[in-house]
Amino acid sequence: MSRRSLLLVVFTALLAIAGTVPANAQKPPAFQVKDGVTQPVFSAAAAIRESVWVETGTDLDRDGKPDRVAADIVRPSEPAARGQRVPVIMDASPYYQTLGRGNESELKTYDSAGKAVKYPLFYDNYFVPRGYAVVLVDVAGTSRSRGCLDAGGPGDVRSAKSVIDWLNGRAAGYSAVTGGSKVTADWTTGATGMIGKSWDGTVANGVAATGVDGLRTIVPIAAISSWYDYYRSDGVSFTSGTIADLTDSQESQWGHAHCAAVQQELKAGSPANGDFTPMWAGHDFVPDASEVKASVFVVHGQADHNVKTINYGQWWNALPPTTPRKIWLSQTGHVDPFDFRRQAWVDTLHRWFDRWLLDVRNGVEDEPQASIERGPDQWADGKAFPADGVRDTKFFPASGSTAGVGVLGSAQAPAGTRESFTDDGRSAAESWIAKPGDPSSSRVLFSSTALPADKQVSGTGSVTVTATPSTPTAHLSAMLVDFGPATIRSAQGEGVRNLSTESCWGENRPGDDACYQDTEATKANVTGQIVARGWADLANYASLSTPRQLTPGQPYTMTFRLSTVDHVFPAGHRIGLVIGGTDASTIAAPAKLPKVTVDLDRSSVTLPTR
Repeated sequence: MSRRSLLLVVFTALLAIAGTVPANAQKPPAFQVKDGVTQPVFSAAAAIRESVWVETGTDLDRDGKPDRVAADIVRPSEPAARGQRVPVIMDASPYYQTLGRGNESELKTYDSAGKAVKYPLFYDNYFVPRGYAVVLVDVAGTSRSRGCLDAGGPGDVRSAKSVIDWLNGRAAGYSAVTGGSKVTADWTTGATGMIGKSWDGTVANGVAATGVDGLRTIVPIAAISSWYDYYRSDGVSFTSGTIADLTDSQESQWGHAHCAAVQQELKAGSPANGDFTPMWAGHDFVPDASEVKASVFVVHGQADHNVKTINYGQWWNALPPTTPRKIWLSQTGHVDPFDFRRQAWVDTLHRWFDRWLLDVRNGVEDEPQASIERGPDQWADGKAFPADGVRDTKFFPASGSTAGVGVLGSAQAPAGTRESFTDDGRSAAESWIAKPGDPSSSRVLFSSTALPADKQVSGTGSVTVTATPSTPTAHLSAMLVDFGPATIRSAQGEGVRNLSTESCWGENRPGDDACYQDTEATKANVTGQIVARGWADLANYASLSTPRQLTPGQPYTMTFRLSTVDHVFPAGHRIGLVIGGTDASTIAAPAKLPKVTVDLDRSSVTLPTR
């Protein structure tokens, strides 16, 4: 028996022992391995391209028929001719005919027969020759799918889950969006990996939280884990729009015409006051993270102000302890790793999919769990995230010699120590740290002495503030700041910019090339940088679902979250805490702008440090 044949036999036996081979996938998968990775032995140009519409079991558009979602498939023809089966890489998105995908905003294109020609991103060009099928799913209510877009509700999640069920013989697929003949997936092993950035990665999180059989791994990039935490933070609303407006902007003409009821449910369930409602609970995947059976490879930018980092932090922490996992944290904003660490990303993703979809024992799971960008293109690996040895450490603010500018340390302030600021409704966080030694009417600032050694903060911290408002409404913002000179990725282009050159990743075929613009880091020299942020409505001090009326002149204590972070404060730098009212760059102002007095002896920040 040849070495390759032996590999295939052993692989099939291992799957059978694990009980993960679906009934329709008894033949071995097709792949060739060299140096621990699959080789490009199949032709992308000769690949089979087809579309299937899968019933989701919902009727969100209320047309009296089960919703069907479109899945555009590209798979190597050679294994099909030999009766061999292939695993699936899936990206389910609402953006294939609107914003497009990737740095170059690629859209799906179709020929006159309705077959997909352009498959956005490099996944098909690179992985189809290596023995994978790539399946791009139009989320319900978008592009060629029926149903309604509902941002993490049953429409989104079942769009992709139903396709996984179809791949494993548990759901019905058809050759057309209405009518058509039944189509079966007799060409696949059923093993599926989901990947995607932003909304796409969010769908992957939601599907994984169902515990669906056949989903072997997910790679959520800058993904949401709770839609409440995309639009709200501890009772306060972000100014980034509404959930109903977002879904409405992506829906196809079919969705616009038939989805008024779903839109109304989203509007009614997302009141502007920031309360946590049953609608938000139904769009939160964190409580069901314990159901995840797949391995998880998280990627997120620590400067992502679109999908705040609390989303990856709470998701990561809620996964079962036995979940095989890996995490990359960059200094970028809302950016795909293909555009900030391209070669390493393609190599690592390749080995990750080979390991979890084809059981190639390449050791990727034994490598350091975390890889974190400490400076532009300066990456450091860590054994675990949060870092081994972190413990919650409490820091206390205290007054200094200048009003509103104090110290941050291990000693609690004397009873009765207070500092005040006035919410002007228009100041932004970056302006609060620009001159840390100067007083400001719109914030108070506290900083430690120069650190004698590096201090790492790794995980999710929190701020406790005892505040007395002068009006019945008050919002709070808190910033964890690294004061000291550093070169970081700048906010320009969210930390990257395009170059005039291209690089190619996979095989070109007519209508779908594998070449993409190269990028490089944008850099900035700073003397202070915000490394974690938190926002809250003081009226929600006792409950996120039921705000309380505030009495002017009465103190209230509220603990709220900071964003998840892994950051090293170098020796000689100072740890800063800023507390203000409305951070106008992010949150809405309260109805009546207050003066806020902070009781320092009853306020603190808790950080996971080592």
